[in-house]
Amino acid sequence: MARESFDKEIQFLRILALAGGAYNRQQLADRLGISVHTYDKTLRNLKNRIESLQPQLSEEQSVALFEGLRYSYYETADPLLLLLFRGKSLKASESLRLSMILTQLQHQQLTAKELIDLCGEHFPDGESLPDEKTIRGDLKYLEEVGVIVKTGSERPYRYRSARDLIDSLSDDELLDLYDYVDVMSNTQLPSVQGYMLRDNLKRALRNRDIAAHSAPAYIYKYHYPSRILDEAHLHTIFQAITKRARIRFLYLSPKSTSRYASQNTNPLFHRESKGLRETVLPLRVIYDHQYGRWYLIGHNGRQGLMKFRMEGLTQIEEGEVVEEEVFQQRLMETLAEFEHSWVTDTRNPTKVVARFFNPEDSKVNFVLNRVTAQGQWGTVTMESESSFLYEIEVNGTSEIKPWLRSFGSSCEVLKPRSLRQEFIKEWKEIAAYYEPESIREDI
Repeated sequence: MARESFDKEIQFLRILALAGGAYNRQQLADRLGISVHTYDKTLRNLKNRIESLQPQLSEEQSVALFEGLRYSYYETADPLLLLLFRGKSLKASESLRLSMILTQLQHQQLTAKELIDLCGEHFPDGESLPDEKTIRGDLKYLEEVGVIVKTGSERPYRYRSARDLIDSLSDDELLDLYDYVDVMSNTQLPSVQGYMLRDNLKRALRNRDIAAHSAPAYIYKYHYPSRILDEAHLHTIFQAITKRARIRFLYLSPKSTSRYASQNTNPLFHRESKGLRETVLPLRVIYDHQYGRWYLIGHNGRQGLMKFRMEGLTQIEEGEVVEEEVFQQRLMETLAEFEHSWVTDTRNPTKVVARFFNPEDSKVNFVLNRVTAQGQWGTVTMESESSFLYEIEVNGTSEIKPWLRSFGSSCEVLKPRSLRQEFIKEWKEIAAYYEPESIREDI
């Protein structure tokens, strides 16, 4: 799939996942900055991919794409958003070749020349046949990623599918491995690679006619579609960080009314891009668990430290490599800036003090446990049997505020005064919707 098509489909799925059926065709096309014709074509391509990758869905579940997304959000452990990643960076011809190679190597050992002959037998009519150089390039790629292995040391080399691990496992061991990967991919970050591994294990279970794979042992409620889509860029960015390479991209602010900008390849339809062209040296990737957002932290020679929401990155390309000394210097400067950041805030440090109330008539102090686990470098001081104090020096208060708010009436902000007043104003507004007796009297 071309990079531009991938960027477009990411934003397409993001809007459908978050907005569902709130927009009609024209409104969705306007929001994406594309024509209705392109919208229909993109929707058709995604539906075809769903049908090919998710054959187990019923006809009712695949009537509309946003219905499928809504279905998968709570009621199944199979995220349909994963379908996009299976086509990433693969053109149609590449997908056809690789599928044929992997299919043929499942149960037999073949040379490159034998695979070329098989292409003539299995390729659809009208498809151009690959040459030997192309097939050898595909074999080298599949060998590098560990999908196939060479057998023997004499030329011509023979290749076979790398299925030693799966084939060596008993049915019970394979089920245990599937359950482990299922839990880890749904609870750890990043998760897309785990979803792909789980899907491959499910196929292995299906090949053994083990019915248990069709009945998920666990259902996971908290899927963030945007977070899963943002993981599309992680590999590229991590690779650039490892190489110490700059990256170039078009940044579309999440606050913008347009979520996608097509490349102006046709001069007859040229228009000014609404995004910002940026070149940065990537240094860190940060995940905000409160909102399920990924952030890219980088350095620009003109503007210094820069922060980007991952969902706004499109058309990412690698640039030149910088010296090790330069990279380390920028990294140390960035780490110093983020020393007291709750997530990505780099404003002046502020001391926050909050009183937390222990739960009544509970054997487990889940409030204290949560503060201890999530409070980062903050300190806890027991005040009495019913409460304790939490203190932390943090850059700004806007990012820690949602975390404090999530404790509800179990948390009382003491300092700074401005943050306390903000909470009082919010709680008064909320209290107006409820009976006075439902509001905690001692706050």
